[in-house]
Amino acid sequence: MKLLILDRDGTLNRSRDDYVASPDEWEALPGALEAVARLNQGGWRIVLATNQSGIGRGLFDMASLNAIHAKMHRQLAAAGARVDAVFLCPHAPEDGCACRKPEPGLFTQIGLRYGVPLGTVHAAGNALRHVRAAQAAGCRTHLLMTGKSEHLRGRVGAGTMSDLAALAPDLPAGTHPHDDLGAFADWLLALPAIPEPSPRP
Repeated sequence: MKLLILDRDGTLNRSRDDYVASPDEWEALPGALEAVARLNQGGWRIVLATNQSGIGRGLFDMASLNAIHAKMHRQLAAAGARVDAVFLCPHAPEDGCACRKPEPGLFTQIGLRYGVPLGTVHAAGNALRHVRAAQAAGCRTHLLMTGKSEHLRGRVGAGTMSDLAALAPDLPAGTHPHDDLGAFADWLLALPAIPEPSPRP
């Protein structure tokens, strides 16, 4: 199975200084839905791993979050795209949970749910905490220069890890940079196909 784990805010949709707390505040980034569609067509199954501490802080409830995701799924479907599942941490930072990124709990849950070794899984997001959580879980890490990392765009060559390491030394070693989700999709779809293991006689 080709499984990809994405962040949500700043990766798939525009991030805000506070929280995306209602469907009206959820706005897809240009080209992001189409990038998901191309990845789906290339055989990739996509899940989201997202911190949603606004729930734990009492700023919005699960009904509001479900409505946001209903809008997201409708817009994805209209673009011919699909996200299989959303794994979320609803806790506030002071709760000390194991699932709030940069802790790897969400990624561990995903690996268990899908029965996929996380060392084979690519994970992409725009925030340091997403990349750190992915690295801690053993995933292959990618930083998108959107949202919280938009300031790096134009300063890091696409795929140039040495430039990224100099500008963002706190990132896990080996993290690949990409301009946005569309550029990451191009990179991933250009990888050589990995042959499926032959069935045992």
